[in-house]
Amino acid sequence: MQLTISHTTRYRYDRPAQHALQQVRLTPKSRAGQTIVDWRLDVTGGRKELSYDDQNNNHVDLVSFEPDATEIVLHSHGRVEMTNDSGIVGAHGGFAPLWYFRRTTDLTRPGPTLRKLARGHPRAGEGDDIANLHALMGSIEAVVRYETGNTHTQTSAEEAVEAGHGVCQDHAHVFIALARMLGYPARYVSGYLMMNDRIEQEATHAWAEAHVAGLGWVGFDVSNAISPDERYVRVATGLDYREAAPISGILLGAGDEDMVVTLQVQQ
Repeated sequence: MQLTISHTTRYRYDRPAQHALQQVRLTPKSRAGQTIVDWRLDVTGGRKELSYDDQNNNHVDLVSFEPDATEIVLHSHGRVEMTNDSGIVGAHGGFAPLWYFRRTTDLTRPGPTLRKLARGHPRAGEGDDIANLHALMGSIEAVVRYETGNTHTQTSAEEAVEAGHGVCQDHAHVFIALARMLGYPARYVSGYLMMNDRIEQEATHAWAEAHVAGLGWVGFDVSNAISPDERYVRVATGLDYREAAPISGILLGAGDEDMVVTLQVQQ
């Protein structure tokens, strides 16, 4: 199945920034289950200073603002050929070693609520790992209902479980935190999802992957209660959202910011 994706992020400011530099992770790579047919990142109001692969083997474009710019537009678009591998990505690669993905972060550090939720779930290697991780996904879905407007990019996994609601980013962080507690290396994935009921979307999607002995990395999308299929395009991975964020960076001296995102994913 071939997917066509068009993703535009438009920033407007009421006065020019003195200095701005953004890390842009919006270019997917050919990996297990996906082959890039063509892809481009177009920048208006700024320029690509350089491109590189980070420690997670994500493609990163470093983008600066033009002097006196009050608007910058990032348009990422292309076509990707997808196959259904039942969420199995396979062997570990990239520059970061596998043990790196056992680390906790500020967004995935467990507290008493997460520790309580982990009780009763088997550890890695105890029985059928895939069945156990699907059961873990079901436990998260039962206690953290999908609900927009109540969390943000700095909400931790512990806070999301305490609140009892969140979005795909929160579900991914909770799964990662629990999987690591149970002995699995785990990581965050940002990317695109073709939805069955719409073409126009408001944001990118996020899910998690756990490393299972004998299989390698396997994806789990708590928000949709499935392992990723051919509708899921992987763009970036990392320890948590901060390492896989589509756009991050520094901005000095600008006024109020207005951001508008338009996204289309279709077959």
